[in-house]
Amino acid sequence: MSNRDFLLEIGTEEIPARFLPDTLQQLKNLAAKLFAENRLFYEEIYTYATPRRLVLLVKDLEEQQRPKEEKKKGPSRKAAFDEQGNPTKAALGFANKMGFNVEDLSLETIDKGEYLVALERVEGRGAVEVLPELAPSLIKSLSFPKSMYWDETLIRFARPIRWLLCLYGGVTISFSLGNLAAGNTTRGHRLHDSGSITVNNVQEYFTSLEEAGVELDQERRASLIEEELYRAASGENMFPRVDPGLLEEVTYLVEHPSGVLCSFSADYLNLPEEVLVTTLQGHQRYFPVENERAEIAPYFVTISNNKSAPVSNIRHGNEKVIRARLADARFFYEEDLRIPLKDYVPRLKNILFQEDLGSLYDKTERLQSLTEYILEKVQLLDETEKQGALRASYLAKADLATQMVDEFPELQGSIGREYALKSGESKAAAEALYEHYLPRFAGDELPETRAGAVVALSDKIDHVAGCFAVGLRPSGSQDPYGLRRQSLGILQVLLEHNFALTIRELTAKTLVLLAEKLKELPRGEVEKDVVEFFHQRVRFFMQDKGMEYDIVEAVLNTPTFDNIPFTWQRIKFLQSQQHGEVLQKASTAYIRVANLAQNADEEKELAEGLLLEPEEKELHKNMVEAEEKISREIKENSLPEVLHSLAELKTPIDGFFDKVMVMAEDEQLRMNRLVLLKKLRDLYLQLADFSKIVFPGNN
Repeated sequence: MSNRDFLLEIGTEEIPARFLPDTLQQLKNLAAKLFAENRLFYEEIYTYATPRRLVLLVKDLEEQQRPKEEKKKGPSRKAAFDEQGNPTKAALGFANKMGFNVEDLSLETIDKGEYLVALERVEGRGAVEVLPELAPSLIKSLSFPKSMYWDETLIRFARPIRWLLCLYGGVTISFSLGNLAAGNTTRGHRLHDSGSITVNNVQEYFTSLEEAGVELDQERRASLIEEELYRAASGENMFPRVDPGLLEEVTYLVEHPSGVLCSFSADYLNLPEEVLVTTLQGHQRYFPVENERAEIAPYFVTISNNKSAPVSNIRHGNEKVIRARLADARFFYEEDLRIPLKDYVPRLKNILFQEDLGSLYDKTERLQSLTEYILEKVQLLDETEKQGALRASYLAKADLATQMVDEFPELQGSIGREYALKSGESKAAAEALYEHYLPRFAGDELPETRAGAVVALSDKIDHVAGCFAVGLRPSGSQDPYGLRRQSLGILQVLLEHNFALTIRELTAKTLVLLAEKLKELPRGEVEKDVVEFFHQRVRFFMQDKGMEYDIVEAVLNTPTFDNIPFTWQRIKFLQSQQHGEVLQKASTAYIRVANLAQNADEEKELAEGLLLEPEEKELHKNMVEAEEKISREIKENSLPEVLHSLAELKTPIDGFFDKVMVMAEDEQLRMNRLVLLKKLRDLYLQLADFSKIVFPGNN
């Protein structure tokens, strides 16, 4: 079977750069699924994107669908065979119709009945016949953060589609999408577009685009941008600061990059570096330039999409823009510093945090109470750190009332730190102002200081519990308030700083502070929901750190799963013991106990006077001794000793089950023995639910 390359180009008005990385992966995945479903096999799929085109290239796509076998249902068994088992006319007619002998057919159970079944071979259609159906289906399947209509056909896409090119080798694949008809024409670079470009085959498409000033491959384009950055900034010991996020964004803003070195007045270097970098990168997509000491120099590189434009014009235009932006930034900075940071706090009363959760000032008051509570519970910070955390909790949101953050929201926290230091606040408090927002995204840095960690916990638990309290919960893949991200940040901070503060404690305290905001459900119900939400987050968090799923489940199925440092220690320890005899011994004993313990009355207490048999008295004695020992060992973080103590209980447990009838006829005896087993089960659960552990050879 011979193969040819298949190419689909979707030409559009300029698509936002942030849409394109995910869209490329989506295009590849959807195409692979569609071709597999239609039995069209290929060597490899590639996807490309520029601001005004999405391209799918399928290498060596087979020219014919693979054949398939389809099951055809015939008469029921009762109708197909008589009492002697001979085929009836119905069976013979079905076999003849399908081109088989009756003995070549099979009986299968379908919808609770048995029917004759024939396997019919269906030959595949040619690719040129199938592709006109697949291409429009693929285009319509793409989804974007925001889509739009642009004509009366009501087809939605990220931006209006202006042309479609579809080729299979040298054959044009024609299909319609709304008012557009696919053909064999494309367009070149936007600024040098001389009209439609006709291409006769897939290879010609790539050479034609290159000649028309379009670098289609985004990876190649990113490499060209880096080359242009270093070329433009070369000389005088200067180097571009290449932020990966900015590089990706600019890659999808241009079709043919060209770097131009520009400058700004050195007077602006007295602005904080965060302000300079944000002004250059965040607002203008410029790349800052550093000197040999890694200090910001009064230069930047802009990436132009117009290689033929005079460099002097590009430089002049961009320098004019940045002068205005930096002048604004300096004005905001100087105006903000006219009053100390603390004086911005009362202004938070006029800034809404969330409609049902009140103002940012309301949130500030909760942060102060939560910070005080966490400091009492943690008891790890020295006096300087405590005072820094308390002060930071008061000032945490103050910079949100400044002109700088109003203009540059991404500077929240970092400009707060700057203003705090300028206002004479302590270094500990200033650093915590920045760190309390951390981590802001997956892979971001964590708070380094304990003061920053405490305020970060206060801020994030207030956000998560607050949203739950007023009914703003994640659903499916929708999480508009970032609760999954915030909860992950809480877990990371608790673990990083070894804060033995449970999720239940944090949640309960926060909901007390939010009592007036609670909607519909009572506080206890909301607390339960928040803890269950964190339960799922801990599972993903631990598995993402490379922990085995069964060990994670064993520890998460304990009452203390929400003590994150302790949970992490237990998971790591148990995973290291998974091939050991001691763990298997403890597990065997636990499973024997837990199977019956589930029948115990959770409200009943153990009556020692009802322990009659020597073996149950011996088991009780060993259990009491183990309780004291394990309690001490857990406090000393001696997990090997805890496991050993639990494993040693196997001998008295075996003796108990060998000699004592647990399910005695006497109800009092029976219930008391079940309560004894329940207490044993709870003792084991201080370490793990051993029934969840899968041992080698048992899975």
